[in-house]
Amino acid sequence: MKVSLQPSLNDPNLDPNQESNQRQLSISVSAIPDPFEGQVPMNLCLILDHSGSMNGQPLETVKQAAKELIDRLNVGDRISVVAFDHRAKVLVPNQDIADPDGIKKKIDGLRCSGGTAIDEGLKLGIEELGKGKQDRISQGFLLTDGENEHGDNKRCLKLAKLATEYKLTINSLGFGNDWNQDILEKIADAGGGALGYIEYPEQAIAEFGRLFTRMQSVGLTNAYLLFSFFPNVRLAQLKPIAQVYPDTIELPIQPEGEQLAVRLGDLMKDTERIILANLYVNNLSMGKQAIAQIQVRYDDPALGIERLYSQPVLVEANVIGDYRPTSDPKVQQHILALAKYRQTQIAETKLQQGDRAGAATMLQTAAKTALQMGDNSAATVLQGSATRLQSGEELSDSERKKTRIASKTTLK
Repeated sequence: MKVSLQPSLNDPNLDPNQESNQRQLSISVSAIPDPFEGQVPMNLCLILDHSGSMNGQPLETVKQAAKELIDRLNVGDRISVVAFDHRAKVLVPNQDIADPDGIKKKIDGLRCSGGTAIDEGLKLGIEELGKGKQDRISQGFLLTDGENEHGDNKRCLKLAKLATEYKLTINSLGFGNDWNQDILEKIADAGGGALGYIEYPEQAIAEFGRLFTRMQSVGLTNAYLLFSFFPNVRLAQLKPIAQVYPDTIELPIQPEGEQLAVRLGDLMKDTERIILANLYVNNLSMGKQAIAQIQVRYDDPALGIERLYSQPVLVEANVIGDYRPTSDPKVQQHILALAKYRQTQIAETKLQQGDRAGAATMLQTAAKTALQMGDNSAATVLQGSATRLQSGEELSDSERKKTRIASKTTLK
């Protein structure tokens, strides 16, 4: 399996009369499947909240969703199940999917009790995933419906980051409306995974299935995007790199020798990751000039080989005397996606500061940005929240969560 790596500048031409040209570099990254390769085995851990608040239909639908995932696993895949309330226990130790009925019976026996300690469940889940990660795609699905009342949120983030060091991916699922969106989103972002929202119990099966389908599409793992910049080219100092698709995440940068590295995590075969970098280019001579080189380092679990490298790709710009702006419409869409996310974040900050009018204005701006992208569903959610604030009403927990989800993704 190989890597597809395609860079595009929002405007490939530079004005020599400008001392500094700002450009947005969009990079599409995905796995290119080999038609002769089969499905890479999976290593899945379900980390399930069974605290008292999950009693009744919530836990029953989660158990049904979990059992349907068991039925979708194949020979060679591995499964483990961790359950947590204010403590955590291993319900199903990491094992081959040899006795699916026995595994489902253990899931069926789960009962509700106690409070919530997410970090205890996450810790055991990472330990179980680590036992079966060799030459497999390893992901955890963490589900909770409440606050981490008996746990430590900082420890949760440390564990999520630790999971990526072990080459594991952590996805988080919030159930109902009482879970802490900030911490679950940060766990998913730090763990290289996705955030899911199950507003009603009957949505559990579909949301588990969506994450599982995404996991099935992974071809390469532990991917890093490596940047080398040519003289007179630099990254912006504040928030220089973000992922904008399939969801929006601000990405941290780490130096690696003379290069800069950004961790991407898993690469999917049917969904590209779009990375947007904010560059400044100064004082280049006339004509076509290389401004950067990009490359991906990755692991191929199908081959059992780590630290493979894609072919390096040059990013070029054209310095022309008769400069006229030439906008790339595709890159412009990616710029709008990031703007929608950041505008919504500003709105949330203003709301926390008690500036209801400022929050409503920023949400209206984000709604207009979504309309420019053609993301009408997100525009409806964002404008609805803005209108509610303008009318003097509070946003419900559900509305706050929908607003955040609308800012991070393109709603279907």
